[in-house]
Amino acid sequence: MSGNQWGPPPGQYPQQPPQGQYPPPGQPWPPQQPQYGVPAYGPPAGQPQFGWGPGAPRPPRKSGGGAKVALVLALVAVGVVVAGVVGLSVLSSVLKHNGGGSAPYSSQPEPTSTYSPTYSYPPTVVQPTPTVRTSAPPRPTTTRPVVRPTAPRATRPTKKPVVVTDLDIVARNRLYKSGAMRSVNCRESKARQSTVAGATANYKNLWNCLNRAWPSQVTKAGAKFRPPSVRTFTGHITTPCGGWDDSGPPFYCPSTETIYMNLTQDVGNYNKYSQSIPRTWARMWMLHQFAHEYGHHVQQMTGIMSAYYRMRYEAPSTAKELELSRRLELQASCFSDIFIGANRSSYPISGQSATQWRWLIGNVTDYKNDHGDAPNHKYWALRGYNTRNPSACNTYVVSPKKVQ
Repeated sequence: MSGNQWGPPPGQYPQQPPQGQYPPPGQPWPPQQPQYGVPAYGPPAGQPQFGWGPGAPRPPRKSGGGAKVALVLALVAVGVVVAGVVGLSVLSSVLKHNGGGSAPYSSQPEPTSTYSPTYSYPPTVVQPTPTVRTSAPPRPTTTRPVVRPTAPRATRPTKKPVVVTDLDIVARNRLYKSGAMRSVNCRESKARQSTVAGATANYKNLWNCLNRAWPSQVTKAGAKFRPPSVRTFTGHITTPCGGWDDSGPPFYCPSTETIYMNLTQDVGNYNKYSQSIPRTWARMWMLHQFAHEYGHHVQQMTGIMSAYYRMRYEAPSTAKELELSRRLELQASCFSDIFIGANRSSYPISGQSATQWRWLIGNVTDYKNDHGDAPNHKYWALRGYNTRNPSACNTYVVSPKKVQ
């Protein structure tokens, strides 16, 4: 909300004190997993082996077989003796018949036989049966198992969750690193705010320009850009952020992300004077007010406004609440003049327009001490205008004197 009153040049239309105040806090803010393994199983145990292996005891022999074998061997021996006696008797008879009885053997030498038997197969070699010695089983050796110290498993240090505080959001917002804003070649509407239609045409034109200027900055800040809604009012209006009268300034309602522009004030300021200079002032005043309320929308998209409401709710005193309010409002004006400065050549801010713009940013009246005094307002407005960079608008890291 723009609670400041920008007066016209000296001797011109005086401003009325603002009514109401910036919408009270009421918007909820947004609050803020292990792998399992399976055990490895080995193959089943093998089956036992059966059969006779080397060195295994042989089965016992059947009883009674030894006596029968001895009897057979004895009978075979007797047969061999009888056959030998008979053979000698026959040989003696033959010799007597051929050589005259007791004549000696022939003195002729007998030829030596050269016959040598051959075998078509190798002789059978009978291997001796190995003797199996049986001995007492070895005594079991008992050894103590070597117990090695178990080293603890190396565990990764648990990372502490990063806690982002409200102060982090407002003072170290990524918006401050989004860089300088580029011109979108915004041009002033040819319509004049002498009528409701003329004023509405100016609002629509500025809305289109700002919707092209801020998306890059907001996206670089890690937020999602979304255009605000715009509504106009005269007389009394009831909104989700409370009731308002057209005797006060325009305002922004974060609950519905809507900019409410005061037609009574804009059309009245322009028609109050017939001279060119006051009307130029009225045009610059409307430009700055609309861009200021859009600055609140930028705070809403980047989380700054929600964090502000939480900080204000926790503020220990009314003085601290007002200081936080001034930091918020002066930043919105700084954001406003980032846009104006980026498009100073096309809008343009030159000649009498530049003169009136500079006059109004340095001549404000902060009745409730919640928007900042004239010197500080001019300081932050010029920082935005000259740098065109949100980094110059961090009102949350300066001393309280810079936001009086």
